[in-house]
Amino acid sequence: MKTNPTLTVRRSEERGHADHGWLDSYHTFSFADYYDPAHMAFRSLRVINDDRIAPQGGFPSHPHRDMEIFSYVLDGQLAHQDSMGNKRVLNPGEIQLMSAGKGVLHSEFNPSAKNWTHMLQIWIMPRERQLEPGYTEWKPAPGTENDPKVLVISPDGRDNSATIHQDADIYRVKLAPGQSITHELPDGRGLWLHVARGSAKVEDVDLNGGDAISSETAGTYTIAAGTEPLEALLFDIG
Repeated sequence: MKTNPTLTVRRSEERGHADHGWLDSYHTFSFADYYDPAHMAFRSLRVINDDRIAPQGGFPSHPHRDMEIFSYVLDGQLAHQDSMGNKRVLNPGEIQLMSAGKGVLHSEFNPSAKNWTHMLQIWIMPRERQLEPGYTEWKPAPGTENDPKVLVISPDGRDNSATIHQDADIYRVKLAPGQSITHELPDGRGLWLHVARGSAKVEDVDLNGGDAISSETAGTYTIAAGTEPLEALLFDIG
């Protein structure tokens, strides 16, 4: 395989792994009992956990503070409840974003009695500590469910995106085999692409589900689906 000196590759099989029975989780960055000093974070991106939750399984109510936490549902459903009074059930392709701020309690459960939930849980460090807790969501507008590149999270909530307290634009990428998009990375910013499922080629690097690439070199990046449909999250971080 060719390599691109501007790209750093994080392979799926190199990630941390924890199987708790009700939860099968892969950790891109150090998390819980998985510690790797070479993979602590990428800029403000602190956690990408690739979680599969058994039917009726989930995380009981627990506290967080000073972290921007969002969940992206790939398969199944995710039932969310928090101490701010929010109570939601998310479906595939939907995102919830919780700003823990000064402190919040929340729980996340798979409400199904028979189907597993597959989701990405992502933490981003906020630009300020001790903020007021908050909650926002993103759902694709009707007819945009399969758009190739959609802004889902941003610091200013533009284009109907969920709002985050950090200089981070996050895009959902969804491509059919052979389809491609480009992304322009300005000077001083970092790019992280996490392949949720399917296959991709970024420049001359081949990626599969669970793989990721990163770069801090400004320029135009071409992301193409491989032989399988691609679903990915693209982070553009200041």
